[in-house]
Amino acid sequence: MPPLSERQNEIVSLARRVGRVEVDELAARFEVTPQTIRRDLNELCELNILTRTHGGAVVSSSVENLSYEARRQIAAEAKRAIGAAAAALISDSSSLFINIGTTTEEVARALASRKDLLVITNNINVALTLYPNASIKVIIAGGQVRHSDGAVVGSAAVDVIRQFKVDSAVIGASAIDEDGSLLDFDPQEVNVARAIIENARRVILVCDQMKVARAAPVRIGHMAQIDTFVTDRLDSDHLRAVCAECGVEIVEAWPGLGNDPT
Repeated sequence: MPPLSERQNEIVSLARRVGRVEVDELAARFEVTPQTIRRDLNELCELNILTRTHGGAVVSSSVENLSYEARRQIAAEAKRAIGAAAAALISDSSSLFINIGTTTEEVARALASRKDLLVITNNINVALTLYPNASIKVIIAGGQVRHSDGAVVGSAAVDVIRQFKVDSAVIGASAIDEDGSLLDFDPQEVNVARAIIENARRVILVCDQMKVARAAPVRIGHMAQIDTFVTDRLDSDHLRAVCAECGVEIVEAWPGLGNDPT
């Protein structure tokens, strides 16, 4: 399935802000027919991004993440821009962690032609992207590979990560609370992310705007543990203030656009 359309991305963004969207209101907002909106909503529901209700749709559960393939469809262009901006912060001849996530994969793609990198990852997709470059040494954290997304999680992966102290870590999160809390859905995945944060000299968080104020049940940590936050843009004044208070550098890869750049 191709990436979501610009209108579908904006529908998802709106639904996550207000919780529920209505067919008639969306048709008026986008100046299209109700039938077009119903088709958009049906496609988003097939991906389990939204759940259909009478006359509209609501956001899916906040205790279970979307499928990995569905996450790849959302804000795809914004994620590519974030990936390029984050990669620009990483020097050749350096070491880094890259964890699981569709946005962290975009960072790996932007690094694929770089020189003399040591990359430790629990993301099989990242390893497959980088290993063809003979100038990049790739180490995969040990453990069972999760079929749903190519992640390696569990205590063995944490043990591998703790053997290293790297220059930079690139991490994602499923949600960012307005108070600066970084959140995810899987406790095992969170344990890997925590180990990555603890063993990097600099931590780069990569998340698109849709993750802000989204709900997820498991706490990774807080913005105070992040050095640089790379996003497409940051609309939340409150979260921007939290970042300033914690000394977090904000890099907006796609500032000044509307609710969805894709």
